[in-house]
Amino acid sequence: MTFDERYRAIDARDVRFDGQFVTAVRSTGIYCRPSCPARTPKPANVTFYPTSAAAHEAGYRACKRCLPEAAPGSPEWNLRGDVAARAMRLIADGVIEREGVPGLAQRLGYSSRHLTRLLTAELGAGPLALARAQRAHTARLLLVSTDLPVADVAFSAGFSSIRQCNETIREVFGMPPLDLRARRPARTLRGAAENSAGPDGVRAAIDLVLPYRGPLDAPGLFAWMAARAVRGAETARGDAFARTLRLPGGHAWFELRIDGVGRAHLRAHLSEMRDLPVLVARARRLFDLDADPLAVDAALAAHPALEPLVARIPGIRVPGAADPHEMLIRAMIGQQVTVAAATTALTALTDALGERVTAHAGTDRLFPTMAAIAAHGHEVLRGPGARIRAITGAAAALADGSLTLTSGDDGPAQRAALMAMPGIGPWTADYVRMRVLGDTDVCLPGDVAVRAGAAAAGIPADPRGFEAWSARVAPWRSYLMAHLWRAAPGPASSRRARGAKGTAGATPALTSPTGHTTEPLPADKELS
Repeated sequence: MTFDERYRAIDARDVRFDGQFVTAVRSTGIYCRPSCPARTPKPANVTFYPTSAAAHEAGYRACKRCLPEAAPGSPEWNLRGDVAARAMRLIADGVIEREGVPGLAQRLGYSSRHLTRLLTAELGAGPLALARAQRAHTARLLLVSTDLPVADVAFSAGFSSIRQCNETIREVFGMPPLDLRARRPARTLRGAAENSAGPDGVRAAIDLVLPYRGPLDAPGLFAWMAARAVRGAETARGDAFARTLRLPGGHAWFELRIDGVGRAHLRAHLSEMRDLPVLVARARRLFDLDADPLAVDAALAAHPALEPLVARIPGIRVPGAADPHEMLIRAMIGQQVTVAAATTALTALTDALGERVTAHAGTDRLFPTMAAIAAHGHEVLRGPGARIRAITGAAAALADGSLTLTSGDDGPAQRAALMAMPGIGPWTADYVRMRVLGDTDVCLPGDVAVRAGAAAAGIPADPRGFEAWSARVAPWRSYLMAHLWRAAPGPASSRRARGAKGTAGATPALTSPTGHTTEPLPADKELS
């Protein structure tokens, strides 16, 4: 966006741009979100920054009136695939807290010094400042959403000491932590932490409200999750989804639900409170809460064939992944079978190899580790031997580190690494890229349900014609896929027919979106 475009947004107090940039005002020394109700400053006094960390580094503090740190995350980090965007995703996932700047730099393929130069030039702040801003955001969220003691807030947000937390809160928000808490709205949801050790080491329970941009197709999201829920590890109903998850500090359980007034509530039980920022980041990614639905809907609805789809389902989301390694295994097991068949296989795998935990709200186990799948997956999985070997081989590569898969990967490099693995073809690699990286512009021309949805919408359904047509809606093709999956005729539970490569022997018949079987494919071909 140009300066004039951003200025028009703040003059209109347009909430659509909250979280996408901040406005720093030289005459007051504060920075605000675009929708701040305060009087619009003169253009000569305004500087726009891409992140709050950049405004902090420039000497500004957060506005006490609009609290820009409370805005949803920027959708730019999914839209972009450059080093800055990848770094922001990894910082949100807590990499600096666990591995420091050298660990972040190594993951991105740069030296620490060069990465600092790149991020400072691009975002106005280095990795330490960006991580500090992330901790300040988490601390603010805990202060206004819970009654946790300040000491617990400090360590949960990733600060190394209470003093460091207090100083950062004062510097960023211009007030001490308890004053910030006193300014929270009277109706704010408040959660309490259980600090004593509980079952299986889970010692902290917390409730938060997560901001997002509307509209949100919550029924569609929860229906997607329900159709794919792995029994024992996940539960889903019409307005909520819950699951267990491994985090750096231990296992956790969380539930995300949407209430009657459109607020997203996150309820979590954690082994270590330090894992809270990581859990929040992963929950937001799983439910695509940092999307810009109005921009997506406007771009898609500009095409007559898609306008009815957007009108029927405004605010559609593309589900992400809570665990990248798990996502690859789920995608590989889901190749060329129905959603129901894949879910049955994943449930059997989890039941046999998943670690047991104390039952909570319908969950009593964790998804298996990659090491467990590599060692024992062949004892549980059913189907062609080559496919089983491909799945256990991918799990072994993830377990020993010869294959890396994270939310901060470079998209083309990730795709190439996956395609080099036996049993992984274009559909699987691109589907994983869509779910793990949150890539907004993935096209799946060989997907049976996408082709059926395209035909129903009057869009060219043959792969080449569809791929050429879909280029018109770039960079939002992932959301086009979501609409076409929903538009495909037939029950949602049968809408999966995927491709694989390197499978020996006959390929099983595929189930189309209408429930009819298609002709088996040659063993060495991917669905196209």
